[in-house]
Amino acid sequence: MSPPRVIAIDGAAGSGKSTLARGLARATRLAYVNTGLMYRALTVAALERGVNPNDGDALAELMKTLRFSLTGAAPPELSIEGSPSVSSLTSPAVEATVSRISRHLRVRALMRDAQRTLGHAGAVMEGRDIASVVFPDAPVKIYLVADPEIRARRRAAERPGERIDEALRARDAIDASVNAFEPQPDAVIIDTTGLDVEATIAAALAVVRERLPGMAP
Repeated sequence: MSPPRVIAIDGAAGSGKSTLARGLARATRLAYVNTGLMYRALTVAALERGVNPNDGDALAELMKTLRFSLTGAAPPELSIEGSPSVSSLTSPAVEATVSRISRHLRVRALMRDAQRTLGHAGAVMEGRDIASVVFPDAPVKIYLVADPEIRARRRAAERPGERIDEALRARDAIDASVNAFEPQPDAVIIDTTGLDVEATIAAALAVVRERLPGMAP
């Protein structure tokens, strides 16, 4: 069986994953899946229902109530049944809690299964462990890095008024305890520190052309 047509994009928060993934999805006409939103939707549900972020079993049960699918076109994107507004998914409360929720092994196993279902027909998928856990056989693996100051600046532009530096440091520390920031041996590392959006997408498309011939213009 041939590996799925998955473009796996991993990297730290603020490294440019979402912008790159959406751009690649448009170029390749593959579905776009932001796996971080799946964890954020679970976080919103937990906060709304008073589920303890440290209770992995309760969170796993709550996870079973969420429904993920792909909707729309050019490209299809993640849809979460009953999902709150995007502003709720990126609120300071969610930002402060999502890493505590995503560290539980039962939650991650359920998310992995859901993500594999979403990507089985091909997708551009971004997250923290796409190439290492979700689709280790993905033909295209891209790992984004960026200077911490640049990452913080990008997040501040997206979310004015938040204490971004502290939030990113805390997020990195918790994330690293779950999954170390390590690219897979066959991943291509792209440093986005000095690259604009167009240059980052161009660098990634070169990788796609090499590893998935015919998928990129």
